[in-house]
Amino acid sequence: MEQFKQIVLYLEDLNLVSITVRLLLAVLFAGIIGIERGRKRRPAGFRTYIMVCVGASLTMMISQYAVKQGMVIGDATRLGAQVINGIGFLGAGTIIVTARQQVRGLTTAAGLWASACMGLAIGAGFYLGAITTFVMILLITTLLNYFNYFLMSTARSMNLYIEYSNSGAINEILGLLKSNGVRVTDMHLTKTKAEDGIFSSVVLTIDAEKKIAHNAVIAELVSLENVRHVEEL
Repeated sequence: MEQFKQIVLYLEDLNLVSITVRLLLAVLFAGIIGIERGRKRRPAGFRTYIMVCVGASLTMMISQYAVKQGMVIGDATRLGAQVINGIGFLGAGTIIVTARQQVRGLTTAAGLWASACMGLAIGAGFYLGAITTFVMILLITTLLNYFNYFLMSTARSMNLYIEYSNSGAINEILGLLKSNGVRVTDMHLTKTKAEDGIFSSVVLTIDAEKKIAHNAVIAELVSLENVRHVEEL
């Protein structure tokens, strides 16, 4: 036990071994999270997460080094605070609003911010906090994704993107939804250009009186003659 404490104290100090361990942990933890995001074709993936985490770790080690060398007068954590503030510009670049009026990239932006915070913990030698954070981020981006899908698949509200071939399809769509006891709370009409020409589309927000099977609603809409494509957002 005493030997373990000595190892921990040694790694918490700033030396060649601890610097190497911290940077390798940053690469490993951020890389695993980045691979998971990259497999889902998210804007920020493997290399982006690693760069953010390694940079944050180095920033925190610079603060620790400055204190050790007597170079800091005042708050030694201000460099780390600037990382948390500065990561905002990178996160904002991953958030987009698609042509289907769908906001994408919020989870990626939050993941980058959390990865930067994890990097600060690694750089400070706060290994227990960094490991716990890594496990939590990984669980959030994997297991909770399936849990969220389960909850949303039977929710009373839905956002639908529907492509249709002529204007008469709108009345068919609204009529079908009304017959199923579903009311439209918001509707946004657009024109979309595709390889086979320009076609009309609509983004609907619908609300039912009780829980509905989303797949069943989509299947009924797809069965309409003038409907080209239906997708839940």
